[in-house]
Amino acid sequence: MAMQNPSKEEIKQILVDAKTIAIVGLSDNPDRISYQVAKRMQSYGYKIIPVNPMIKEALGEKAVATLTEIKEPVDIINVFRRVDQIMPVAEEAVEYGQGKVFWMQLGLVHEEAAALCKQHGMSVIMDYCIKVAYAELIQS
Repeated sequence: MAMQNPSKEEIKQILVDAKTIAIVGLSDNPDRISYQVAKRMQSYGYKIIPVNPMIKEALGEKAVATLTEIKEPVDIINVFRRVDQIMPVAEEAVEYGQGKVFWMQLGLVHEEAAALCKQHGMSVIMDYCIKVAYAELIQS
């Protein structure tokens, strides 16, 4: 059976409770969707941690190459990677062990990665833009 996202009420609570978002695949290019989404979430008061080995920083925050380099707990691991790269990110999230929510951006669905993260106590959201979720559930 296909995994279902948490209810809208649960997603709203996740967004209300969250303070820190690690964004895997965050670009330092303002034209990229990952940058635009991260900038918007940062403007809403979230701390952003860029996770990308190809950049030094984004949005004034120092980037790390991998989730396991983050030295603090994060509330949401928001993933901007191709679907064929989701499983390694999920495995890294499990190894990191500090994320509460594994959130795959719009267009990303990976049942195996979702199951792995759920087995390790994380909530999982797939195929839903975090910026859109915020607009729909918090701002409305």
